[in-house]
Amino acid sequence: MTRLFTEFPKRIANITTQLITQGIPFLAPVTPATPPDPDDPWGSNHPAPPVDLTTLAWCTAVQMLADHHRTAIAQRVPAADALLRELGVRGLARLHSDLHHGALIDYRFTRCPYCAGLGEDPTLPDCREVGCPPQYEFADHPHICLVCRGEGYQPEWFAEKHVAELDRWLATSLGHGPGRALWYRRLAQSFRKRP
Repeated sequence: MTRLFTEFPKRIANITTQLITQGIPFLAPVTPATPPDPDDPWGSNHPAPPVDLTTLAWCTAVQMLADHHRTAIAQRVPAADALLRELGVRGLARLHSDLHHGALIDYRFTRCPYCAGLGEDPTLPDCREVGCPPQYEFADHPHICLVCRGEGYQPEWFAEKHVAELDRWLATSLGHGPGRALWYRRLAQSFRKRP
């Protein structure tokens, strides 16, 4: 567990070292306020808040983009800034899905890029920061990851459970003779034996 939590400071240190070497400031500039649009009275013209480029969420976003596009982190800085400004930490789940061509991500089988499959918020916030009700402040309860929503990364356990369920469905499905169901059962068993 402690080894996992050392992974997050390493991730931040790796990205910030690259930013220092390329001369990129750690605070993304505030985007200027846009003039009010008379055709859109409900539109917002407030300047976007600055983005701290040393947060775990930003470092995760820029790393995901750089790894996916196989380009330097410097090229992905504006995209990571925009993601954090518009969607916040929860935007990492949207980004993860977008990088998989819009497919839904099942965090039981795919490691969460933010918490690395831990299921808890890797920044270890206290109850005051998260805004927990007063009765929970002394319970020492975990705060779930904002990206995977606390989904437990256990592909071995869930895969075995799914294969067993599939085996049951195929064995009881209509339209298949006993020989066919036996073939499916043998196929399911071969999947179970794989490492």
